Amino acid sequence: MLNLILLQDAAGAAQSANSGNNWTFWVMMILIFVVFYFFMIRPQTKRQKELQQKRDAIKKGDKVITAGGIYGEVKDIQENAFIITIAKDVTIKVDKSSVTPIEEETTTPKKD
Repeated sequence: MLNLILLQDAAGAAQSANSGNNWTFWVMMILIFVVFYFFMIRPQTKRQKELQQKRDAIKKGDKVITAGGIYGEVKDIQENAFIITIAKDVTIKVDKSSVTPIEEETTTPKKD
């Protein structure tokens, strides 16, 4: 009889300890997700949004670079593609998602 009572007490103690572990597990999982969101997901979403705004602002005559590393100038804009001139009388059609505008760099001359 005494063994039965001791076994029940041990099972109850293990169950209460297990429920405490579940609570801390969920708190840690939520904290990990919050940190992951603020350091990984949010900055990437912000970068993608900025790049999309730059692509939407591309107009005829702008200099661009494709994902394949081809430099050119926008000749025409279609619904889902750009027509890009890469050399004299050489044009290519490129998907809008694979084009990045080239920002003009302002360089100052070096003084010797």
